[in-house]
Amino acid sequence: MSERAKVRTVTRIYKFYDPDNEVANLLRKGESLDKIISKYRTRLLEQKEVHGNVFLIEGVNFMWNCIKNGSCSPPFDEANSHIGVGDGTDPEDPSQTGLTGTNKYYKKVDTGYPVVSDNKITFRATFGADEANFTWNEWTVANGAGDEYTNLNRKVESLGTKSQGSTWVIEVELSIS
Repeated sequence: MSERAKVRTVTRIYKFYDPDNEVANLLRKGESLDKIISKYRTRLLEQKEVHGNVFLIEGVNFMWNCIKNGSCSPPFDEANSHIGVGDGTDPEDPSQTGLTGTNKYYKKVDTGYPVVSDNKITFRATFGADEANFTWNEWTVANGAGDEYTNLNRKVESLGTKSQGSTWVIEVELSIS
């Protein structure tokens, strides 16, 4: 009998025309995406789903230390969790400790996130009209607003170039089964 664990990551990105930050402000307060998409259907420019990522050694070690001795500081909770995006294109490598690009932006997760359910944790952050306006080629989940914090994962794939007046929402769902 063999033991196998499956680690899965699903990232969803939603792009809105939102020069007044109306959509961004509602989402940051924890409003559901389904409700926002229904109400602002004409502002939704694109939605995309991406699979896969690399769990970083520092993130995996953080989880093991948390299990072993409760050393979970700072925790990946609503107060500390951030999703970072950047323009780096270096291939994913487990030994990395954050984003590799020149332009980077770490955004605190929306109210009510992360959410744990059914063997997964979901992080969501909303980047408003004036935030992270550059090419998005990479992303990570961290327990603070920068590379110096613990990063759980890193994914490299072009999501496009965010421009002034748009709100982009990124959801990162990590699961182990």
